[in-house]
Amino acid sequence: MTVLSARSISQLMGDWRGSVTSAAYASLADRIRLLVLDGRIPLGTRLPAERELAIAQGLSRTTVTAAYALLREAGFLTSIRGSGSVARLPHSSPSAPEETHPGVLDLTKASLPAFPAVAAAAVRAARLLPAYLGHSGFDTIGLPVLREAIADRYRARGLPTDPDEIMVTIGAQHAIALLGRVLLGRGDNVLVESPSYPHAIEALRDAGARLRPVSVSSEAGWDVAGIEQVLRRASPTLGYLMPDFHNPTGQTMPDELREKVVALASAAGTTLVADETIAELAIDGRVHTLPFAAHGVPGSRPILVGSVGKSLWGGLRIGWIRAERPVIQRLARARTSGDLGTPLLEQLIVADLLREYDDILEARRGQLRDGRDHLLGALARRLPEWTAAVPAGGLTLWVNLGAPVSSQLTLAARTEGLLLGAGPLFGIDGAFERFLRIPFSYPFDDLDRAVDALARAWHTVGRFAQPEQGYLGALV
Repeated sequence: MTVLSARSISQLMGDWRGSVTSAAYASLADRIRLLVLDGRIPLGTRLPAERELAIAQGLSRTTVTAAYALLREAGFLTSIRGSGSVARLPHSSPSAPEETHPGVLDLTKASLPAFPAVAAAAVRAARLLPAYLGHSGFDTIGLPVLREAIADRYRARGLPTDPDEIMVTIGAQHAIALLGRVLLGRGDNVLVESPSYPHAIEALRDAGARLRPVSVSSEAGWDVAGIEQVLRRASPTLGYLMPDFHNPTGQTMPDELREKVVALASAAGTTLVADETIAELAIDGRVHTLPFAAHGVPGSRPILVGSVGKSLWGGLRIGWIRAERPVIQRLARARTSGDLGTPLLEQLIVADLLREYDDILEARRGQLRDGRDHLLGALARRLPEWTAAVPAGGLTLWVNLGAPVSSQLTLAARTEGLLLGAGPLFGIDGAFERFLRIPFSYPFDDLDRAVDALARAWHTVGRFAQPEQGYLGALV
């Protein structure tokens, strides 16, 4: 069982006290509840003893006891004899996800509905399936037809690629977890962006990584000096980057920086993994056609991770790894300890749709452009004090609230029927309280409803918002 120290939970909580009209025990319970809902306190984690948390927070033990009691009553803590207070979700098993009730708008996922052509492609793929039924069906590398189609797209983007440099995976998250498990040893340093994709961070931590963050901001992009320092001083085994329409900031890494980062990583002996799941979802201007691995030299090229979850449909659990042959072979040998392959029917569906992928992407870009502009307009009308850089691609806005209240705001938004991930969910150890990620990949009606809910929630927390200066989050 994972044990959370008083110091660690204090870092996650940040400034939780919120409204001066709220009782301290209620505000404390609210913040811990949000940390559980957001996944920043994993289910099954043992919280610190009441006395330890009271000392760390400068509170009376009575206050902490009352907060824990409130959480137990609501179903977010359970008491296990000999194990103290353990995080859980109400009316669920320890591993069950939070239930989304009817009428609740869930914008925690940056995703699009299935592209209309998926259904017809599934019918065509089903007609092809009998040709594969004589085989075992356990496919740990990927069907040749799909690997060839993926390699074709890399070649068209300027990166020579053979099918045997491709492994098809069960989505991008599976690819990241497999790479972490195979390439990392416990305690290895890993360069990561901050903020970053939360589930990738979880996968790297599960592999035993010691995370070495470098900053990415909507205004300035990547902290070049920070990247140099981490690569030269920490010699990380692995580096995980999202160089195209970075999630959540929307930034794209310039060519000259790509070349510099790849050269620095090569000198440090660091294997770079570039997550390109959003790389072709440009909204304004051209797609960055040259894949990140094209900046390396044979023998030390970065590894690429791709997926159709953002472009075709999240329900098609198809992703891939593009790497040099020895890495693919190593991954294939290790894969069977975690899974026995990627579903064949879904591979056939994706192989079919990749034939018209350029047209699909063009349609998706139009959807995303309209959604982005609609959301920006709605926020400007209802919440003009918030600011956001206009992303040239991707699916989300990274909104600056102007005050470190993201966790309070998302908790208040839940009472208005809206689910969003608080800014700290995308950071490491509780940063980014000034920021909120809002997807613009949803229908206009849902976006308007979300902005209305945020405006109502903002009214409840905005009166007590603290100034940016003097707050640690402002330094991120």
